[in-house]
Amino acid sequence: QVQLVESGGGLVQVGGSLRLSCAASGRTFSSYAMGWFRQVPGKEREFAAGISARGGITGYADSAKGRFTISRDNAKNTVYLQMNSLKPDDTAVYYCAAHRQFGAPPATSDKYDYWGRGTQVTVSS
Repeated sequence: QVQLVESGGGLVQVGGSLRLSCAASGRTFSSYAMGWFRQVPGKEREFAAGISARGGITGYADSAKGRFTISRDNAKNTVYLQMNSLKPDDTAVYYCAAHRQFGAPPATSDKYDYWGRGTQVTVSS
């Protein structure tokens, strides 16, 4: 069992930056690929970024490429999402998720085994 707790969300102006953190419980964090997803009301949860268990492979949604950076610190059981040049379309609840396998992080939500409760990001214009 892995418990995930997101933090770092908030209100930011267009062009600003935020860094989201996801703290995981358990001693097997380094065995999980991790993903960040986001969701707005009335829409499906969508993939933003993912990172493999040891951090060697990352993947991004087209909307995130060049602006978001995912990273992890396995010694701290934490995964991060650095978001720069934020746009109003980035407004959403952001969730982190854990996938119980090595290899490239999946880009679909149904592949993930554990989820956090989310943190709200609001980008104001």
